[in-house]
Amino acid sequence: MKEESTTKQSSMEIGIYTLADLCSDPKTGKTISAKQRVTEIIEAGKMADEAGLDVFGVGEHHRLDYAVSAPPVVLSALSQVTRQIKLTSATTVLNTVDPVRLFEDFATLDLLSNGRAEIIAGSGAFFESFPLFGYDVKYYDELFEEHIELFLKLNADERINWNGHFRSSLKDAEIAPRPVQKNIPLWVGVGGTAESAARAGRLGTGLALAILGGDPLRFKPLVDIYREAANQAGHMPEDLKVGVTGHAFISETTQQAKDEFFPYHANYWGALNNQSGGMSTQMSRADFDQLSAPGTALFVGSSQQIIEKILQQYELFGHQRFIAQMDIGGMPFKKVAENIERLATEVAPVVRKETRK
Repeated sequence: MKEESTTKQSSMEIGIYTLADLCSDPKTGKTISAKQRVTEIIEAGKMADEAGLDVFGVGEHHRLDYAVSAPPVVLSALSQVTRQIKLTSATTVLNTVDPVRLFEDFATLDLLSNGRAEIIAGSGAFFESFPLFGYDVKYYDELFEEHIELFLKLNADERINWNGHFRSSLKDAEIAPRPVQKNIPLWVGVGGTAESAARAGRLGTGLALAILGGDPLRFKPLVDIYREAANQAGHMPEDLKVGVTGHAFISETTQQAKDEFFPYHANYWGALNNQSGGMSTQMSRADFDQLSAPGTALFVGSSQQIIEKILQQYELFGHQRFIAQMDIGGMPFKKVAENIERLATEVAPVVRKETRK
């Protein structure tokens, strides 16, 4: 057991995450309830832990077409039915959450999980949380900057003094409880902006790249910017972490994986386009085949194909973590469970071996 733990820690971490979307199954037309969706998320987390995966993430949305608005609550439930897997938000909408409340929630999760709590902080794809929690969207960037800097102070010290623009000042404030870990690991989720990558480097957080399609080479400059900004800020290279997040589906053959995943992938993007107020257009199979071709960032194929894509990206980024989103577009839980098993037993061991240091 000790040898296995050392192997995992010295090689790439492999995991899964969910955004808990509530889409109708394109084959049956049925949409499961939020209750069933959350129940299935808990079951997926248990399976991932038992199968030996390293990370499980839960995203945050504040809409009726998503089932999770409070990741630390769901992750706390998972902490009681898992033993080893790291539990992270994916992502926390940092612009519209009070950093003190965020720290307290995840410090409590850290206590419940015996030191397995993490946060991926981002700005989110929607703006509903701004009016919902009393924030002005015109201060989108300023809120993120202030909140992340305050969170890092909370993470570092148990008693702080602080003044900002968007919340009341803190004077000799006790920040409790303190986590099991020295600090709660914080990653910044980046979809494509150089400014966000530079901020993560300057602050010394992890960098979580959301790579959902296209040529992964276009993200290489962001990793370079991140590492250069961190170097200029005096952060040690060994303390920097890069993660890749993306959609994935694994089957016996690449063709079978494409045939099985296409309806759910197209359904997911169609729903997301509607949610964002865009034109309702259906993804064509030809477009999907191009998106999932070898050399692209969409992880759809046989286990060997997925291994090759992960390792191709590893050559580009030298990243420490890969986490896959599988349960999209109304996919039945049976298919999700099959994918967790394949990722854990067929993909992860090879990737860990090839990336071991």
